[in-house]
Amino acid sequence: MAAVPEPTRAQQRPSREMEGPPARHTLAGPAEGTRALDVVGMGNAIVDVLAEVPDRVLAELGLVRGSMELVDLRRAEQIYSALGPAVEVSGGSAANTVAGVAALGGTSGFVGKVADDDLGRVFVHDMRASGVNLRVAVADADAGDAEERGTGRSLVLVTGDAERTMATHLGVAGTLSSEDVPGDLVERGKVLYLEGYLWDRESAKQAMRRAVEIAHDCDRSVALSLSDSFCVERHRRDLLDLVVGDVDVLFGNEHELVRLFDTGTFDDALSAAAETGVLVAATCGARGSFVVDGHGALEVPAAPAPKIVDKTGAGDMYASGFLFGLTRGLEPVDCARLGSMCASAVLGHLGARPKHDLAALALTEELA
Repeated sequence: MAAVPEPTRAQQRPSREMEGPPARHTLAGPAEGTRALDVVGMGNAIVDVLAEVPDRVLAELGLVRGSMELVDLRRAEQIYSALGPAVEVSGGSAANTVAGVAALGGTSGFVGKVADDDLGRVFVHDMRASGVNLRVAVADADAGDAEERGTGRSLVLVTGDAERTMATHLGVAGTLSSEDVPGDLVERGKVLYLEGYLWDRESAKQAMRRAVEIAHDCDRSVALSLSDSFCVERHRRDLLDLVVGDVDVLFGNEHELVRLFDTGTFDDALSAAAETGVLVAATCGARGSFVVDGHGALEVPAAPAPKIVDKTGAGDMYASGFLFGLTRGLEPVDCARLGSMCASAVLGHLGARPKHDLAALALTEELA
């Protein structure tokens, strides 16, 4: 695994407003300062619409429990109309993780794409309020194909067992391209953190490759979250090549890793992960997680959790704690312990963002 390096360039390019065609507005403004950041995330800029639903609703809507399905605008509107009272909050996997890093007392940035609309302003407000250095490309709300308009939204249906099932309309988030990657912000991150969901769109895939190239040129580390087992199944070969060739830290749950390495069991997937030489953080729900490196796998128990209300964002917060610890020189097992504590902190309420003092958790772990 590549060490998490300190900045190596004596001078960084100055911060600037978001580049792009004249039709693109500067809704989010420039990133502040030029100092190094712990983690810079890149992913789908999504506003989560969270609602608690009875089990029968999933069947009526034809949704697969626990999955993330990409849907068109008409399907998103159909699902939304079937929901009861809902809560809107900025989300997206990578965005949740970098917000978690900031909540821990770290520094973070985010790269994505929103529209100049109400949901876009919700996303920008929430991310700024979280203390994240935000650099999002902003598209005109009425420009482009109808299916690619508007800020992305994820309809998150939470059932009584706390499982979350997501139907996501990417909107303009799915048009993120290599031209939307602010190289100066990526250079500032000790770790570039990517979400696997981006691999579903060709332009976003190229944006990921561009960001990885910039990170490697600056001797930065690259971390990847596999995001979803169905996403892994769709792109297994490409994602495996990316992991082996370009990734230093890999996050995935047991189902995602079994599909990535095409093994029959989780134990076999852990063995295959060890052979890659990549540092792997493998989560497995209430069992906790495994830290895998070239020497094998070490099990880390889950942190005590309150009554589980909603599992949304638990994996994202686990990555927050793990990466925060890694940038501070903690051993991987201790990073996993902190990640587990952060994951536990979001299980007791609806939504993916922490409502507890994560900085206090970080202090406890660092002094342990």
